[in-house]
Amino acid sequence: MEKWMVVAGVWSMCALCAVLFIRGATAVSSRRVRMAQPESGEAAHAVQR
Repeated sequence: MEKWMVVAGVWSMCALCAVLFIRGATAVSSRRVRMAQPESGEAAHAVQR
């Protein structure tokens, strides 16, 4: 039983790492959308003047 707990723990850690890696790899596309939106603040006002 103890051996299977270790195996299950290793597999669950691998699955968690895979999910976090995939989420991190796909986050770039959402950053591009945020960068394309107009900024608020002094930088946006300086461009409009």
